[in-house]
Amino acid sequence: MSIRTSGANLARAVKDLSLQWEQTRASWRDAKALEFEAKYLEGLPHQVTRTASVIEEIDHILRKVRSDCE
Repeated sequence: MSIRTSGANLARAVKDLSLQWEQTRASWRDAKALEFEAKYLEGLPHQVTRTASVIEEIDHILRKVRSDCE
C-alpha cells in the first residue's frame, strides 16, 4: 500500500466516522455525548488535514529518494 493510499484511506475513515457519529447523535443526546464529541471528534478534521499534508511531504521525499537511487 502506498503512502498516498494510506492518506486517502485515513480521510475516508474520518468521513465515515463523521457520518456514523451523526447517526449516533440522533439517539445519544446527553452530557456524555457532548463530552465525547468535544474530547475526541471536534479536533479530528484539523488533525487529519495536517496529517494528510505530512503524508504528501513524505511521499514527495520518498519519490525523490527512489529517483536519486536509480
